[in-house]
Amino acid sequence: MSVVAIGLNHRTVPLELLERTTVDATRLPKVLADLAGRANLTEVVVLSTCNRTEVYAVVKRFHGAYGDIRDSLSEAAFLPPEGLSDHLYAHYDADAVRHLFSVAGGLDSAVLGESEILGQVKSAWDLAQREGTVGPSLNLLFRHALETGKRARTETTISHHTTSISQAAVAMAIDELGSIDGSKVVVLGAGEMGEGMATSLLGAGAGEVVVANRTWDRAVEVAGRVGGRAVRLTDLDAVIADADLLLTSTGAASLMVEHADLADAMARRPARPLLIVDIAVPRDVDPAAADLPGVTLLDMTDLRRFAEIGLRGRQGEVSAVRRIVDDEVGRFTEVRSAREAAPLISEWRQRAEVLRQAELDRYRTRLEHLPEHDRDTVEALTRGLLAKLLHEPTVRLKGAAGTPRGERLGDALRDLFDL
Repeated sequence: MSVVAIGLNHRTVPLELLERTTVDATRLPKVLADLAGRANLTEVVVLSTCNRTEVYAVVKRFHGAYGDIRDSLSEAAFLPPEGLSDHLYAHYDADAVRHLFSVAGGLDSAVLGESEILGQVKSAWDLAQREGTVGPSLNLLFRHALETGKRARTETTISHHTTSISQAAVAMAIDELGSIDGSKVVVLGAGEMGEGMATSLLGAGAGEVVVANRTWDRAVEVAGRVGGRAVRLTDLDAVIADADLLLTSTGAASLMVEHADLADAMARRPARPLLIVDIAVPRDVDPAAADLPGVTLLDMTDLRRFAEIGLRGRQGEVSAVRRIVDDEVGRFTEVRSAREAAPLISEWRQRAEVLRQAELDRYRTRLEHLPEHDRDTVEALTRGLLAKLLHEPTVRLKGAAGTPRGERLGDALRDLFDL
């Protein structure tokens, strides 16, 4: 059995395709069940965020597993398989482990070192556990990935600058406007991202923060924490018409702000510009709104470009995290190898002990005339001889575990002893 990581992310596909392949929270259980039911997959976790959709799986055969995952993702995105094949990357065994650890460490994010990804990795694993699609292999892998991510953030300064996508969105807005002091800002979406943006806006000097959300109680809660005002979605058009900046980050599967809505809002504010930062994937705002006079519309593609500028002076931090990732990949490989070899070695030694006991039983009547201490000597002699015979093969099996040679030795042992 091997581990694979197959998917696509913000580096490999345009935003238009990434948003089509994003799996929202309501559909994740169904996608997990579909993948777990495929012939070549035995354990599955799906990590779907605004930056990536990836499947981590324990597989029987790589090519069969690749086809299973490609087909499942294609069906979920309503795309033909050939429309996805050219964009998928595939990592196998150690490379799959390294990829996940890099993701957890913040190296593969649009905003280097951002903190949200660690929680998203944990949430993906938690859901797979609740849905029963993981077992010992992926449990070990994801537990280790979270440890790697925590090391990256405690032992380096990777997260000491802009630490989240929500912070980066606000920083990009300030960079575009020059300042948001005294500005009226609307935040659409009150999840983790929305709350993060609202908090950052408060610290950046926004004059008023208005929070709109599909769940009213959550909008009130977040607005209360940042000293803002909650509005219902039915009032969204009116507050946008009076805003200087709109930031959006809902998890909606369809557009929240239509072209016509913005056209009406802009008609009520002639000659007054509006900046929109839409970091939702799929997008909340109709991309065609960028053509409206006075509207500047920025999305995740723009955010990635903005974040790249801040990356140039931080290569030392990247190198430090990569060293941690390499160290943790090595440690994980050792732990996994020992766990994989241990059951085979245990079964083999138990089989040998059964044979020893059987032979002693066969000669029991011939040994009964011996004094008890002599019978104890025979017992110790056979036990010691067996231990010496098994010692060196055991050491070599443990030492080669997790390598092609270890697999060959394991297969030979199974064949020779019918294990």
